[in-house]
Amino acid sequence: MTRLLEQALAELQKLPPASQDAMAAIILDELADERRWDETFARSQDQLNQLANRAREQIRAGQVRQVGIDEL
Repeated sequence: MTRLLEQALAELQKLPPASQDAMAAIILDELADERRWDETFARSQDQLNQLANRAREQIRAGQVRQVGIDEL
């Protein structure tokens, strides 16, 4: 366990039980979201490769032009 995590847990232990549970729920939800994102990203590699190839083809064909942020 890292020092920062140990510090955070030490601070959480100072909170009332209801607040500890609320923070624990937030952390667990965040970890579950991260896990879902990783799984979804891993399953989408073929689609991402197809999109990247399509973008490269459009660039080569001159179908893409560079714009600044103000032009979006």
